[in-house]
Amino acid sequence: MQDIEKLIVGIDVSKEYLDVAYWQQNENKAIFLGKYQNNQEGFQTIAQEIEKRKNCVSVFLVMEPTGGYEQPMAYFAYNLGWQVSLPNPKQVKDWIRGTGRRAKTDKIDALMLAGYGIAQSPLTWKPLPEDVAQLESMLSRLQVLKDMLAGEKNQWESLQYRVVSHSVVSQNLQENMASLESQIKVLEKAIREHYKNHSHLEKQRKELKTVNGVGNQLADVMVVAMNRFNTLTESRGTSKAITAYYGLDPKPYESGSSVYKRPGISRQGNTDIRHFLYMGALGGVGGRNGKNNNTPLRSFYRTLVSRGKPKKVALVAAARKILVWCWAVFRQGKPFDPTRFGYSH
Repeated sequence: MQDIEKLIVGIDVSKEYLDVAYWQQNENKAIFLGKYQNNQEGFQTIAQEIEKRKNCVSVFLVMEPTGGYEQPMAYFAYNLGWQVSLPNPKQVKDWIRGTGRRAKTDKIDALMLAGYGIAQSPLTWKPLPEDVAQLESMLSRLQVLKDMLAGEKNQWESLQYRVVSHSVVSQNLQENMASLESQIKVLEKAIREHYKNHSHLEKQRKELKTVNGVGNQLADVMVVAMNRFNTLTESRGTSKAITAYYGLDPKPYESGSSVYKRPGISRQGNTDIRHFLYMGALGGVGGRNGKNNNTPLRSFYRTLVSRGKPKKVALVAAARKILVWCWAVFRQGKPFDPTRFGYSH
């Protein structure tokens, strides 16, 4: 086997197993290595098998995020000094569709991931700093509890309209709601304590809240999002790159001279972050009774609408603007300066 700069390895991840393939440079194709347990013993075996074939400078591992099941192997490989990439599944799916591949098995997915790695050279992954990862875990759990509470409240409201129901249902709902509210308070307190114990994160949150459209919830989300992108890009990311990473970059659609669709966004990256940004934009541009009427975000939105942009398109653009401003504030380590971003219409 000829010397190569990187050995590209693709791994299809499930809860129990890892299907592994690698790109054979001199044959210009992916080779299936085998199926291994998704545990430390399996990781060690994979590493040993890879070392046997490592006639290269480094190993580049490509895995799709799979609900967290990929994390142990990702950390194991990273600690070995391998480069790791966790590309967005939509990007991988679109690339595979472009190759004409239709069959789908774990083995084929591993082979395709190795091919994707050699063809696309995806962005490398790096673990978040521990304090940010801890914050992310608490915020994620808090959102789950809030969603559960909202569901229970909807059930409770629906119950009030039932003509016949058993008393145990009402009791169960009330107990569940009380328990969820209690758990939410515990997590919210832990998050506040975490900020107090990590003053740099508290400073970041405070500065991000100065950006138009960023309230308490979005500020928490942006602290994690900014740190993640900063880590991935080693502090060299651009505003254009961050909008692409979180899927808010414009995506025009044109075909010939007769087919045209309204431009959209790429929708790559984290869906939840786009949702929070959109809601932040919705609140940030909706000044009432004169409040917020003269903010840069409000002016930006009104300028787009006055130029004929549909309101939803203008809101998406406002969400993108919030993201870009957050990145600027994060990088500069200074509060948002509204005097730098004036818009007339």
